[in-house]
Amino acid sequence: MTDLHRPTAKVRVLIIDDSAYARQIITEILSADPGIEVVGCASDAHVAREMIRRLNPDVLTLDVEMPRMDGLTFLRNLMRLRPMPVVMVSSLTERGAEVTLEALAVGAVDFLPKPHVDLGATLRDYAGDLITKVKAAARIGVRATRATTAPIALKSTRQPAPVNTTDVIVAVGASTGGTEAIREMLAGLPADAPGTVITQHIPKAFSAAFARRLNDSSALRVQEAANGQQILPGHAYVAPGDCHLRVERSGARYMCRLDNSAAVNRHRPSVDVMFQSVAEAAGPRSIGVLLTGMGRDGAQGLLQMRTAGSQTIAQDEASSVVWGMPGEAVSLGAAQLVLPISAVAAKLMALVAAMDITRASRLA
Repeated sequence: MTDLHRPTAKVRVLIIDDSAYARQIITEILSADPGIEVVGCASDAHVAREMIRRLNPDVLTLDVEMPRMDGLTFLRNLMRLRPMPVVMVSSLTERGAEVTLEALAVGAVDFLPKPHVDLGATLRDYAGDLITKVKAAARIGVRATRATTAPIALKSTRQPAPVNTTDVIVAVGASTGGTEAIREMLAGLPADAPGTVITQHIPKAFSAAFARRLNDSSALRVQEAANGQQILPGHAYVAPGDCHLRVERSGARYMCRLDNSAAVNRHRPSVDVMFQSVAEAAGPRSIGVLLTGMGRDGAQGLLQMRTAGSQTIAQDEASSVVWGMPGEAVSLGAAQLVLPISAVAAKLMALVAAMDITRASRLA
C-alpha cells in the first residue's frame, strides 16, 4: 500500500459506481485535490475486483446499489478477503439508509450521499466532504475492533422500565464511526438505564432507520426524537438528521426540543448544541459521552458539561475509528474518563449508581 506518511504521497482512489454521471463527478472532485490520485473507475463489482488486484488503491468509494453484485455483498467479500478503507456512496432513501448502516457494521469507514445533477450551489460543500472523508479513510485504515463488537442484546430479553420521570440525563455524541460505537454502547445498557439523548452526524433520510436499528439491538426503547417529547428512563432519543436536539427542563421533567437554527461546527444536528443544553438543564445530574468522530463538534460542549458538574467520558483513541472529536475533548480537559468503547456502558451505569448513593446520603 502507498506510504501515506511521506509528504509527497497521494491517496490513490478507485471509484466503483454503476452511474457514469456519479463516476464523472466523483473523479472530477477528487482529481482536483493535489493530495489525491484517482487510479481508476469501475462500473460494477466484478470489474472492480480485477482493478483492485492490479492497481492496489488506498481507498475505495463504493456505490451501495449496483447490478450483478450489490455494494453490500461486495463489501462483505472484500472485508473477508482483502480488508481496506471503503467510503460508501449511498442514495438518500430508506433502502439506501438501511444498506448503508449495515455496510458500516460490516466494516465501511464512512459514507456520503450519491451526487445528483442538481447539486448546484451545494457542490462546493459536497466536494469538501468527499475529499475530507477519502483522506480520513486513508489515514484510518480498517480497524480490527470493528470486526469484534460487543454482544448485542436480544429484543426478546427487554423488560419494560418503570415509566416515571428520569432523574439523570445521559447525552451521547458521535460522528464518523459513531453508528456502530453507539450501537455497542447501548447494547450494554439495561432496560432501566437513564433517559438518553443521542446526536449522531447523519443525513435526514438516515436518522429514523438508525433509531430503528438501535432499537432492535438494545434493551432500551430507541426512537427518533420528537419536539416536546418527555425524556423517560429506559428510553433513548435520536436527533433527526436535519434538527438540533436540545434538552429543556419543565418542572421535574426533561423534554426534547428540536429546532432548525443554523448549523454549528458545520453540523445540524450538532453535538455541542445538545451538550450545552444538557449542561444548563441537568448540570450535575447528567453524564456526557463523546464517541468517535471527525472534527471537534462536541468538545466545547463536553467541557461546558464538566464545568456544570456533569460526569464526562470520551472514547479512547485505540477503539475510535477517528479520534478527532473525543481527542479534542481530551486536549481541552473536558473528559474526566477516557475509555475503550467496550467499557463505556458499564462505567456509565456505575456513575449513575454513585450519583444515586450521593443523593440519598444528602437527603438522609
